[in-house]
Amino acid sequence: MAVTREQFEAGMTYDAYKAQMTRNREQVEQNEKDLELKAEDVEALKSLPQTVNVLALAEDWCGDVVANLPVLGRLAQESGGKLNVRVLLRDQEPGSKVMDEHLNRGEFKSIPTVIFLDGDFNELGVWIERPDSVTKLRAEKNKAMYAAHPEWGDPSKPIAELPEDIRTQVQQASAAMRAETKPFANAEVTLRYA
Repeated sequence: MAVTREQFEAGMTYDAYKAQMTRNREQVEQNEKDLELKAEDVEALKSLPQTVNVLALAEDWCGDVVANLPVLGRLAQESGGKLNVRVLLRDQEPGSKVMDEHLNRGEFKSIPTVIFLDGDFNELGVWIERPDSVTKLRAEKNKAMYAAHPEWGDPSKPIAELPEDIRTQVQQASAAMRAETKPFANAEVTLRYA
């Protein structure tokens, strides 16, 4: 599961990744601006004994990328050069090859997948998609939303199969819930990256 120097160097800088985005760039940039970093997290990164190479697998259509990659981008910017970030598109070479070696639970091509490497490109750790704590919190809140609105029906039913008026209500409530939980999610992502 090694990432080679060549694969890493084939990646785009974070700014180059944003520049090539065809979807969701405004939201990524808004998420960067909205992010409140704790001084101790930034200091922990600045005091790293050596630069850490960080390879992220991403696509601009993915909600978790839009939510979480800006956290990495800001941390890299604030780290004083201690995080050397590159981004590969998951669905293009060499990103797809790296992705195949870093599947979520050995099965899913979840993104963002963030691979931390030392100066010799030895893997230090991998972070995939979002923290479990965020998934758990949002699942609990989603369950409570459906319990409060029995007219929405079965929460396991795909949203695309709901009548349009119900689908709109669910989408609006889900967006409000994500906005409400965003500070917690950002703090959890920052904690995992820092």
